[in-house]
Amino acid sequence: MQDFLFYLKLGWEHIISLDALDHQLFVLALMAIYSYSDWKKILILVTAFTIGHSMTLALSIVDIVRVPSAWVEFLIPLTIVLTALGNIVMKNKNVSKNKTNYYLALFFGLIHGLGFANTARVMIAKSQSIALPLFGFNIGLELGQIVIVFAILILLFILLNLFKINRKDWILFVSAGVFALSLQMTLERLPF
Repeated sequence: MQDFLFYLKLGWEHIISLDALDHQLFVLALMAIYSYSDWKKILILVTAFTIGHSMTLALSIVDIVRVPSAWVEFLIPLTIVLTALGNIVMKNKNVSKNKTNYYLALFFGLIHGLGFANTARVMIAKSQSIALPLFGFNIGLELGQIVIVFAILILLFILLNLFKINRKDWILFVSAGVFALSLQMTLERLPF
């Protein structure tokens, strides 16, 4: 049980810590096009991301998948750039009903999972079984994402209802901000 709690805390910190800006920006970009009434869709979306993240993390731990860390560190913010850009380009369409978002979250989760792979490979490989550490880590990651999602939803509710911010302005403002920050990260992490 102590191992499970250790990995749960590790997963939680992987998304909640100040060092997790890229994950937090990705969650924000994913959910920017949705309304607070779409909270179930958003939870499914971030769960799709966690599933993708878990798959490559597991494949990396058992040494089936290895990608040079310089490329992973470059690709992670690039996925955020693409997500935010998609929001900006599609701002006048009702993309919140588009099921493609779930597949993109899953696919981009595969890339993000590689970001923790080297650390996890060293930590979990010493354990006899990878199932419990992976389960604990992913539960912690998912719980952290849920907290971030509900914090953003509360902010969205306040901005749209109390301050009467236009929803399209919200999407454009958030997506443009996420785009700018993640583009800077992407350019700083060019692997060549």
